[in-house]
Amino acid sequence: MKTNTELCIDLKTKLQNDVLMKPGKDYPGILRREIPNEEFGFDDGRYSFTETIHPTAGKRNPHVFNGQYITITRKDDGSYRPNLKQMPELGAKLSVDNYVFEVYRELRQGLKVLVEE
Repeated sequence: MKTNTELCIDLKTKLQNDVLMKPGKDYPGILRREIPNEEFGFDDGRYSFTETIHPTAGKRNPHVFNGQYITITRKDDGSYRPNLKQMPELGAKLSVDNYVFEVYRELRQGLKVLVEE
């Protein structure tokens, strides 16, 4: 990931519900750097942000991790909830110990991704 800090910019926002952006709230959308002003021959640092309707809009608790054995969802308050998927049939191909280990492995993988965000 490449990072940069733009100083002294003008940002025009087009939001769905809020008049002003709320601190700490994520807004899905498109950030666009406007075309430089040809008349004056310099880039005047103008940007626009248009909020888009999130694919999970209206959906409660969207999945943030989807594995073979578990999913992790984000609740409305921002907390995470791990959920077990339907348990496969245990037997010769998948023992109880192997199943528990795979659930552990996926839970660890999902949480590592979320903690690193």
